[in-house]
Amino acid sequence: MMFRSLSADFLKIRRKGIWFLIFLAPIGLIAMQALNYGLRFDYLMKQYAKDPWGGLIENIMIFVPIALYLGCTLVSSLVANVEHQLSSWKQLLALPISRTAVFSAKFLLCFLLLCVSCILLTIGTIILGLCFGFGAADIPFDQVATMGFYPLLGALPLLALQLWLSLTFRNQSLPVSLGVTVSIVSPFTMNLSEWFPLNWPLFGFLGPHQIWFITAGAATGLAILLVGLIHFNRKDVD
Repeated sequence: MMFRSLSADFLKIRRKGIWFLIFLAPIGLIAMQALNYGLRFDYLMKQYAKDPWGGLIENIMIFVPIALYLGCTLVSSLVANVEHQLSSWKQLLALPISRTAVFSAKFLLCFLLLCVSCILLTIGTIILGLCFGFGAADIPFDQVATMGFYPLLGALPLLALQLWLSLTFRNQSLPVSLGVTVSIVSPFTMNLSEWFPLNWPLFGFLGPHQIWFITAGAATGLAILLVGLIHFNRKDVD
């Protein structure tokens, strides 16, 4: 039943600009680093002479948490707004499908859309490195894939929270404002404890304890998702 709802949600987001956003984020990050390296190529190659691939990944990774937080915010809001704009909640929930399936399908949709962005970022990073002349035999596929997906697991709490808020409030100003604020503040939380939740996407990639942070992100995200699901099941719809 959830997968039937998921299929319907994929159809609903056509021509809604969501796919444009999914492609824009990774392409934007790659373009930013293409410009960065284009302007400072000799300096950066000298700085990362021992590990040019690692240097490229490090420069991209700095901006991944910000992009993820914005992605969680905008994708959740756009997915929820499909129902809000059409005022179709009553019709949707009157169908022979449980609220649990509806809520779970929308979360899975948001997660899969962000996974597409992560895949594009991984592919784009490899292509950019090859364009710069980095050795194809030296491509650190594990690091590139880790950069793409581990931070996403660390950001799951925000995704679950944003979807909950976006589905709850017809006016999207609160969830969007919260998400944008989190995105802006996140680079400045590095001075706080590594266990501060906004640091989990970054430390899910960096450091010797990656598994701790992605596990914390997945577990916390699941807990918030469960609370949001309980509230959604009890909530009256307009």
